[in-house]
Amino acid sequence: MANYTELTIDTRDVLGGAASKSLRSEGKIPAVFYFHGEENQNLVLDKSIFNKAIHSGSHIFEVELSGRKRYVMVKSVQYHPVTEEIIHVDLQGVRMTEKIGISIPIVLEGEAEGVKEGGVLMQNLTTLDIQCLPTDVPENATIDITSLKINHNFTVSDISLGDEIEVVTAEDTTVVTIQPPITEVEPELPEEELEEGEEGEEGEELEEGEEPAEGEEAAEGEEKADGDNKKESSDDKKGEKEGS
Repeated sequence: MANYTELTIDTRDVLGGAASKSLRSEGKIPAVFYFHGEENQNLVLDKSIFNKAIHSGSHIFEVELSGRKRYVMVKSVQYHPVTEEIIHVDLQGVRMTEKIGISIPIVLEGEAEGVKEGGVLMQNLTTLDIQCLPTDVPENATIDITSLKINHNFTVSDISLGDEIEVVTAEDTTVVTIQPPITEVEPELPEEELEEGEEGEEGEELEEGEEPAEGEEAAEGEEKADGDNKKESSDDKKGEKEGS
């Protein structure tokens, strides 16, 4: 059976953005209460009390409204987009004899066998939608994952709740899975332009019987001609000295 945490509320007469901003600066949260067949009522919540209430594990809260005890559930909470502070709360009245639709957290219990083998746990679903009487709302839905292996998963159908609770979320929805271990792939090294021990083009020897490529003959001819010219010049100078 759910616990009913008491929630302190006050009525709010002054409306508008400026009034709401002033309330927040005082540590208060603007709120509204609604219930089918009744007029909406504008309320004020104490921020610290409300934060404790929503972290208590309770889903149904007890309030005093218009001099009588009422039960409510938090239907929605608005957060500031930057500071993530709570800026507004919607409270929906409930009757203990009428079923309500509510979301409860999913809690994983145990250490999965696949995780012990190096697998990676992935929780795909964190809340479960159910319908039941306010008196039957569980704090959470638990699922034992001890036997879960790599490449296996548990779905909503593997969650066990009482017969008095109707699960609204589709039974084939994946709750948790174990992925194979992530292996790091070493990057391929770039191929070297020259293999180790291979000579470059410059000074490359020709195989026996292999003729030099066109262009190489010309280069060799030019080098030979230069050598011959230098030799002739040297001989001429030598002859001139002897003649003198």
